[in-house]
Amino acid sequence: MSGNGYAGDYASMAAEIVEQALAAGATDAECTISEGDEFSANVRLREVETLKEAGSRGAGLRIMRGQHTGSAYTSDLSAEGIAHMVRSAIELAEITTADPHAGLPEPAELGSIAGDLGMYSSDVEGLATELKIDMARRAEDAALREDPRITNSEGASFDTHLGRHAFANSRGFAGEYRASYCSLSTVPVAREGESMERDYWFTTARAFAGLENPEDVGRIAAHRAVRRLGARKVETQKVPVVFEPRTARTLLDNIFDAVHGGAVYRNESFLAGKLGERVASEKLTVIDDGTIPGLFGTSPFDDEGVPTRRTVVIENGVLRSYLLNTYTARKLGLRTTGNASRGLAGNAGVGNGNLYIERGSAPPEQLIAGIRDGFYVTELMGFGVNIVTGDYSRGAAGLWIRNGELAFPVSEVTIAGTLQQMLLNLEAVGADLEFRGSMAAPTLVVGEMTVGGR
Repeated sequence: MSGNGYAGDYASMAAEIVEQALAAGATDAECTISEGDEFSANVRLREVETLKEAGSRGAGLRIMRGQHTGSAYTSDLSAEGIAHMVRSAIELAEITTADPHAGLPEPAELGSIAGDLGMYSSDVEGLATELKIDMARRAEDAALREDPRITNSEGASFDTHLGRHAFANSRGFAGEYRASYCSLSTVPVAREGESMERDYWFTTARAFAGLENPEDVGRIAAHRAVRRLGARKVETQKVPVVFEPRTARTLLDNIFDAVHGGAVYRNESFLAGKLGERVASEKLTVIDDGTIPGLFGTSPFDDEGVPTRRTVVIENGVLRSYLLNTYTARKLGLRTTGNASRGLAGNAGVGNGNLYIERGSAPPEQLIAGIRDGFYVTELMGFGVNIVTGDYSRGAAGLWIRNGELAFPVSEVTIAGTLQQMLLNLEAVGADLEFRGSMAAPTLVVGEMTVGGR
């Protein structure tokens, strides 16, 4: 971490701030402290375009006075800065409306997962700037060399992040952890005649040693861009739609929005009131697990001091759980699932741990081979998803499947249906599950959707 960071124990500092809040009149309090250093090296056409380095540090305090809540945050961690933050939170609590569901978790719900969760690697901290530039340059160079139709580039980027996070509350919890990650990406541009297309590929890991080879990243990005050349529209028709892992993750994001405790208690989700009911094909199992070592949604505790855990959200098509923090759980008469998420200030929201669709047994090539006519989706555009009604309509690009093979590129079409139909009509789940973020999905085959073209 940067040399100007707080030299002591952040968890102890957070606990001291909580004590100050109680002494100032709070009946309950919780404090978050976070520190982060970020670096980004951007290369375009083999030349360094930008180098960015940024650091941030701050504390956030949320207090209760009975059923009234107040919160404040500061980047000034001096005694004066902290005292001002405490006063601000107390003053705000005096003017807020009482909420009977507000409040901290019960003491029995608090805790932290023991052991090393593989969230931090010192090899990220020690990387030289020259190496970061070289990694970006190698990825872009590999893309540019892969195919003569790669005529341009939107660049390549190597990014690192190092962070510390601490949390304490007035019910006896105090904990902290460090986290790191690095990533490499490149965006080549392909051209053939009047057709010009771009695409990208990336690799990301908690440790530098976990990254994929930069030459492989460049080659895959180039291949993805080139295969889009000469894209055409198709006639409007109803066919099977295959979502590659990158676009399948967006469906998982839609599922997350639908099982988010806030949307459920406000009745703004098509899955509200459906616990225990079949909502999807028996081929679909969705799990949220914040305990898997080394992954991007892993942490020893959530942002309320509740241990993270493994939650089965959908099991063989049956809705088993929503994702909840303490507040949304109380609104629904349920228990928190350890999914509280927040920035420095304000009330906790709901976030995911490692949310994923359980892998199937068939490789994607086998799934495609069984389709006579269909659409393989590699990119989705727009925001035409209504979580309240389930209505789904998005711009899409990809490849047309003909007689079990990827036949030609397709663009400027829409795919439409409802999330309810899509989940119930899920015919196959691929074996190609990979985590490139905190959400992951393998290839998914939806039996029928409307593909709108000419």
